Amino acid sequence: MNDILENKTFDEIRIGDRASLTRVLDQEGIEALASLTGDFNLIDLDPGQADTSMFRQGGGQTGWVALLFAALADTRLPGLGSVVQRIEVRLHQPIAVGAAITATATVKEKRPTTGVVVLECQAADLKGEVVASGLAEVLAPQQKMRYAAKELPKIQMLHEDRFQELLQACEQLPTLACAVVHPCSPDSLRGAIEAAEQKLIAPILIGPELKIRAIADQGRLDLTPYRLAPTEHSHHSAELAVAMVQSGEAQTLMKGSLHTDELLAAVVKKEGGLRTERRISHCFLLSVPTFSRWIIISDAAINIAPSFEDKRDIIQNAIELAHAINIPSPKVAILSAVETVTNKIPSTLEAGALCKMADRGQITGGILDGPLAFDNAIDEQAARTKGIQSPVAGKADVLIVPNLEAGNMLAKQLTFMADAEAAGIVLGARVPIVLTSRADSARARLASCAVAVLFAEALRQGVALRKVAG
Repeated sequence: MNDILENKTFDEIRIGDRASLTRVLDQEGIEALASLTGDFNLIDLDPGQADTSMFRQGGGQTGWVALLFAALADTRLPGLGSVVQRIEVRLHQPIAVGAAITATATVKEKRPTTGVVVLECQAADLKGEVVASGLAEVLAPQQKMRYAAKELPKIQMLHEDRFQELLQACEQLPTLACAVVHPCSPDSLRGAIEAAEQKLIAPILIGPELKIRAIADQGRLDLTPYRLAPTEHSHHSAELAVAMVQSGEAQTLMKGSLHTDELLAAVVKKEGGLRTERRISHCFLLSVPTFSRWIIISDAAINIAPSFEDKRDIIQNAIELAHAINIPSPKVAILSAVETVTNKIPSTLEAGALCKMADRGQITGGILDGPLAFDNAIDEQAARTKGIQSPVAGKADVLIVPNLEAGNMLAKQLTFMADAEAAGIVLGARVPIVLTSRADSARARLASCAVAVLFAEALRQGVALRKVAG
């Protein structure tokens, strides 16, 4: 049941009357304030880049404290019917993002001629240290009111056009010659042509010529600008695509309508394949509208029950993908059902050992922690509630799942329940492999190609180095 709030009229207010309320300004709140006000000061949005100021912990502090004092006057003292006419705020020390702050207002003065009361305001953290102070001049209500405090709707920030960032990052990069393997369905053929129109790839369409041309005619797709390499069947298409990469004709592969196993069998075969010393693995790069950063999930499509050694490669591949999309020091959470190591859950033991490998330089380029449950891997408040102190907890960029089933369900839940869009790519071979699905949107297919372009550029620049097997 909602609390009943009662205001105080000017005549009822006495010098020394006091009221308080406690609020937390988290990262989502910061972004909401920035969206509402248009204030994109780096202190407000990215405290990491504001280290030269005293407010390196960020939080849009001045504006937020003023709003907090105003809310206190509007809802507590004097309460409903008040009009805040003036607020002065002075900050004494940084307000940490996510910290609980208690604002207190004390009546300092009454002005009978105007009906204004002056409130002396303070904001303090949980330790009782004053982080801000100020004065508020408030026109007090003349009419008595009682009302039920309402449950306010939750604001969710929608982060759109993140895939557009990938496409823009590719604008100055060379177009990749791409062997499109067996594009014998409308979706796979159209996806390749749309990527070509965006100048991400120069497709080489590999498959039964008559079938591909019939699909193009049905979909009114012009194949004139593109090379078509005829094959008899899907196995032949996969073998020819791999051979084109070996000869240098193609710099990446893109899955068409053949089964994933068919394509990867040609990729990983010992003689004439594209193996490296690294095990291949799949990464989903997810853009979740209600989440403020990219999330990479691996492996959700290839390695069914990866061994401890496989997971080492899965992690390294995911870290290199993060580097390619400009996350220079990705935070990697190794997921399990719990955040403590226990021999009852083998994935927790592996998580602890993988973190030790990172400590000893056997996994490089990222910051690892685990085991972590999903909630405390991505949500800082959940991690704080459980008392987890970690540079990764609540801030993870990469989620390493225990097995394919867990990863596949997690990625699809985010896609179908949280409107996430996912780009899919296979890493660990000599070239990146674009792995699309019939359920992918046009934007997701383009994003997958953009990720391949960025990763290929990272390979060229030596950001992601690996040895060819055999």
